Amino acid sequence: MKRIAVVAIGGNSLIKDENHQTVADQFEAARETCSHIASMVEKGWNIIVTHGNGPQVGFILLRSEKASKEVHTLPLDSCDAETQGELGYMIQQCLYNEFQSRGMSNTVATIVTQVLVKKNDPAFKNPTKPIGPFYSRKKAEKYRRECKWKIAEDSGRGWRRVVPSPIPVRIIEQKAIKTLADKGVVVIAAGGGGIPVIEEKGKLKGVEAVIDKDYASAILAVGLEADLFLISTAVEKVALNFGKPNQELLDRMTLAEAKKYYRKGHFPPGSMGPKIQAIINFLEKGGKEAIITNPESIEDALQGKTGTHIFPN
Repeated sequence: MKRIAVVAIGGNSLIKDENHQTVADQFEAARETCSHIASMVEKGWNIIVTHGNGPQVGFILLRSEKASKEVHTLPLDSCDAETQGELGYMIQQCLYNEFQSRGMSNTVATIVTQVLVKKNDPAFKNPTKPIGPFYSRKKAEKYRRECKWKIAEDSGRGWRRVVPSPIPVRIIEQKAIKTLADKGVVVIAAGGGGIPVIEEKGKLKGVEAVIDKDYASAILAVGLEADLFLISTAVEKVALNFGKPNQELLDRMTLAEAKKYYRKGHFPPGSMGPKIQAIINFLEKGGKEAIITNPESIEDALQGKTGTHIFPN
């Protein structure tokens, strides 16, 4: 039986820097990542790809607001849906082309994915999820005044708009995703953490928020009984005391160690924190292994040569 892996790609990883934000630039970044994912498929993995959307959903929302005098604005859940189509198309095409160049007959499909959240989640009253581009404090303050944005400093990299980020509860299209994955289709799902919806009297209704893609990916991985949860991010390995003189790169961690380091504050909320918490959630619910590494190191990480590997024990 083929092994199942959920591979989570960061939305920021498709935008290398402020000088490479165009669709063409993002396609170039996606092609690089997809070449490594194709290698996993070539080696016999069943892959479900998830992706972030922080920068992209912010761009869409900003365009909507700036064009409000000409056309209707878009609610944030619709912006989330747009990024699933936009980035799903991008990843889907790049994987298809990579498969063709290798003489592989594998197929790829993107599923527009809704994710259930709780109506009374505290996040709706306390926006914390950064979206869109980075700004200087002066420019961010200008948007705060003129557009009524909530803003916050993001990990020392600049100021960004922040929106609610409720905790995901259930993947609505989980069964459809599993059906395709079981048939060997490479599935792109839960894009941007999924489109947040609440349930009222048995019916779904979209809400304005952006779900953390790592939390949603962990729920998906648990539901699929994935053998591996791989988070592709900007660093080759996780570090303790990151950026300090006593920085220590980690080759492996147990679940207990991950929880201990998390409690001690080694993994900040705006960067590595959600990734580690998502992996903790996955392993606590029966997950077998998780890896954190950068796109170019995926193949070496699968062979145990690099990356940070996290196990239940």
